[in-house]
Amino acid sequence: MVLSGLFRGLVGFGLVRIVSRNQSSSAMERPYQLLPIKLGCEVRGIKLSADISDDVIALIKEDVTKHRLLVFKNQENLTPEEHLTVGRWFGEIESTFYNHPKSPHRDIFRVSNDRSEGCTNVGRTGWHIDGSFQEAPFSHSIYHIISVPNVSATVFAPLTEIVENLSSEKRALWDRLWMASDRRSGPKHPMIYKHPESGKPVMCFHLGMTEGFVKDLGKKEQKYLSQEETEEVLNGIHHEFVKNDGAVQYRHKYEPGDLIVSDNLSVGHEASPDTQLPREKIGLRVMHRVTIAGKTSPKK
Repeated sequence: MVLSGLFRGLVGFGLVRIVSRNQSSSAMERPYQLLPIKLGCEVRGIKLSADISDDVIALIKEDVTKHRLLVFKNQENLTPEEHLTVGRWFGEIESTFYNHPKSPHRDIFRVSNDRSEGCTNVGRTGWHIDGSFQEAPFSHSIYHIISVPNVSATVFAPLTEIVENLSSEKRALWDRLWMASDRRSGPKHPMIYKHPESGKPVMCFHLGMTEGFVKDLGKKEQKYLSQEETEEVLNGIHHEFVKNDGAVQYRHKYEPGDLIVSDNLSVGHEASPDTQLPREKIGLRVMHRVTIAGKTSPKK
């Protein structure tokens, strides 16, 4: 065929490049901009409400794994159903047990500083990852700000850096601990384990939902920590997040349209105290959160 011969000639002269179907999506030219921030990246130049190709979705997922936190700017027009569509890129959506009457969908967790508008005091029980009480904690959390108050933030911190900068004594102890959720039916998870995708050390923890810790689970010397020892460990975890004036923290103050995708297993977080200040003082705060079912249990 004349055309096929011409095509081979163009390839031979380097004027046409063949891209393998198996080539990593990271080799694509990004149709959006990544701007580094203290933790993760800000993303500009893409509307998640548009028809996003499979290749671009794969690229976004790779960027989330690599950077752990992506803040998509200017997503004001994203509908609740489109929010759920973005969530499904990362896996099966798993609803929390909260269901506020004003939530637009059962799979969207609606939070607010006004109990008539959403669930209140969410994220205010201490540093944590989402779903630590489940056999497989949530893999990702996706936050879309709906109404932005004058102040308030979600504060994030990178778990790998926290683990890798522990004192040798504290690391040795934490490596031997399993957390037990405050839900009696909840499983016991290793406090430090390898992230299922990156292989880097991360933590399974929740400062406000921990019944206790087991040392050397499954071994002859297995021991349940006393209440005093448990409090000492919890205080030690808190210290690692707040020491040096919270130098490890990234405090995200929302702007209209912000949508955050976080690798829940790589990043600890909590809501700042001012998220619950009265509506009359800071304005109405409403955020929608979608969580993605975990695929694996934390394992040593």
